[in-house]
Amino acid sequence: VQLVESGGGLVQPGGSLRLSCAASGFTFSDYAMNWYRQAPGKERERVAAITSAGSSANYADSTKGRFTMSRDNVKKMVYLQMNSLKPEDTAVYYCNANGPTWRLAPKSDYWGQGTQVTVSS
Repeated sequence: VQLVESGGGLVQPGGSLRLSCAASGFTFSDYAMNWYRQAPGKERERVAAITSAGSSANYADSTKGRFTMSRDNVKKMVYLQMNSLKPEDTAVYYCNANGPTWRLAPKSDYWGQGTQVTVSS
């Protein structure tokens, strides 16, 4: 199982970045996908989530209206479009897979290695 994030970097406040996560080694379309982030000295928080079919996404209050999560089940990719970035968005961003959706328990949880996003002038 692998989740590989890319697309992080340094951006000025108000700018945009698009994170990508490439999945392999599991049945991607059976898993809900999440983006988490962790800033120095803070707990990891979920910023966006999307259903296995991609029919519905939800967001943390801090990212609602600025971030958009999407997925491509053919390419086994998930994306996070981040607009109007703020310094407080600075963190390591992690891709997470949780599922399979057809099984109540136990759920499997897979994580990527993370990609750094820094918002600074």
